[in-house]
Amino acid sequence: MALNYEKYVAGLVERGRAAQRIAENYDQKTVDRLTEAVAYALTVPETALKFGEMLVEESGMGIAADKQAKMFSKIKGSYAQMKGRPSVGLVEVDEKMGMEKYAKPMGVVGAIIPVTNGEATPVVKSLMALKTRNAILLAPHPKAKKTNIAVTELIRSILKKYGAPEDLVQAVEPEYVSVECSQQIMKQVDFILATGGTPMVRQAYSSGNPTIGVGTGNVVCIVDGTTNLDEAADMIIRSKIFDHATSCSTENNIIVLESVYDDFTRAIAKQGAYIAKEGTPEKEKIVKTLWPETPANHDLNRHIVAQSAARIAEIAGIDAPNVKVILVEENSGYGNEFPLTGEKLSPVAELRKAKDFDDAVRQTLHILEYQGKGHSIGIHTALKERVTLLGEKIPVCKVCVNLPQSLSNSGSWNCGFPMSMTLGCGTWGHNSISWNATYKDLLNFTYVARPIPSWQPKDEELFSDEVRAAFAG
Repeated sequence: MALNYEKYVAGLVERGRAAQRIAENYDQKTVDRLTEAVAYALTVPETALKFGEMLVEESGMGIAADKQAKMFSKIKGSYAQMKGRPSVGLVEVDEKMGMEKYAKPMGVVGAIIPVTNGEATPVVKSLMALKTRNAILLAPHPKAKKTNIAVTELIRSILKKYGAPEDLVQAVEPEYVSVECSQQIMKQVDFILATGGTPMVRQAYSSGNPTIGVGTGNVVCIVDGTTNLDEAADMIIRSKIFDHATSCSTENNIIVLESVYDDFTRAIAKQGAYIAKEGTPEKEKIVKTLWPETPANHDLNRHIVAQSAARIAEIAGIDAPNVKVILVEENSGYGNEFPLTGEKLSPVAELRKAKDFDDAVRQTLHILEYQGKGHSIGIHTALKERVTLLGEKIPVCKVCVNLPQSLSNSGSWNCGFPMSMTLGCGTWGHNSISWNATYKDLLNFTYVARPIPSWQPKDEELFSDEVRAAFAG
């Protein structure tokens, strides 16, 4: 018998609305008690590790210990950002302008969960919903459905323990997890928080409901040689090997200035990188391993996604059993004929040489034009003016300076980006926001205005003498 996804989702939404009507009357203290309890319970070390192990087993991707670490940082970080912050009722007063701002919930939120971060994302999105008195429906990837339901059941048990309606947080039952079910959720909820591949995010935007989505990651990192090369290599290695590069935030393309190229390649090879040189059989083997049907198409080999570099080398027939990261030289071009230019979702990165910094910027723009526009870039430099130029010229929403990319651009304890599992990429990435989404993005606001003394300026104060003279008489 065919499953009736429309009816099934309608039932979830109805239950979510009933729970949300109760939560809508919660005061700030009640909301904060619930978020604290969930954040703490889901970061108990053995609990976080259990879910990390569960997702690795279910998806065949990533590293359980890294997933545990991800839960520690993202869940605790998200909670730290909301702790003590107002999200109920009157949240802001501007006495000078006679304005007040009141926070209100949106209703039922639909959350699309990617397999790559299927352990931490459902918790972070649930915290965002609870902080804002919304209900949430968690729709996982098919390869994370068991983990998602287990995480949700624990959250629901915490809600019950504190006397809150369990249906504030619901997950799609494993037998219903499908594209069709996610489509129905997008149609029936009040707001969509979409994290995942570009096709899914675009589908969310076309659902007819308000949406926050993310763009495709294809991070470029520039190394200009003005900082310690061993330290830069260490940061890139740590970023690339974390959770076997499940994150779209990791370095995919590394551009090194020609003057320090040889020194950098020695430094990163010393730390466990295998470098496949331009024009060698090894390069072709890796390209064919990642994209078996290139140049006919550029579908990434699903068997290499979030696998170790050693495993990918083995599949490619390359003898590198202790390799941590694979770097592949590409100095020919960009785009469809050069698949290394794009996202790899593995501990593999393209390695490029630039004549100078201007050439590095030019190459960065070419790569992003092909894939990754809007997301983020990184640079290892001691020169402030180079950072300023990237901030002014490159069409991305985040620039990481002297940081391990995947451990920073979604927020970390040693940089100022907000902790998040949903990274906005602006209109460059076909997104509605340019920042890392937080609980504040799940609030509606009511603004109240009262009479104040007129603040209308005289024309002499508002316009310059030069402009008024130009249009006089």
